[in-house]
Amino acid sequence: MSGVLLNLILGLSRVLLAMGRERDVPALFARLDPSGRTPIAAVVAVGVGIAALALLGDVRSTWSFSAFAVLVYYAITNAAALRLSDAERFYPRWVSWAGLASCATLAWFVDPAVWATGLGLLALGLVWHTLARRRRERRG
Repeated sequence: MSGVLLNLILGLSRVLLAMGRERDVPALFARLDPSGRTPIAAVVAVGVGIAALALLGDVRSTWSFSAFAVLVYYAITNAAALRLSDAERFYPRWVSWAGLASCATLAWFVDPAVWATGLGLLALGLVWHTLARRRRERRG
């Protein structure tokens, strides 16, 4: 479990870094340390978030939330692969459909409370993204 949690910190902090670069989250998360290799603010934020999940619930709920997030991530990846042209794809279209169906099937095994929380956070993120995009468009 510790390995999974440490992996989450590294992986999610890089996602937060990319989102900071795209201005989907505050630019603070796009900053790297002086060596130009580590997104310190993103690592700390993700570490604090994971610690809070583990302290408020338990390691099992944290792991379940991680599983939900990974399934959503892979489902989005498979859905994006379905939009590729035949010339751009490495694998047949059915592989992406199978991946998408697998993510949807495995998601049924995630705790309903995790589902509700995860979907709520996704909705909040979509609202944030929409508002941030509109603000950027107004600024020109």
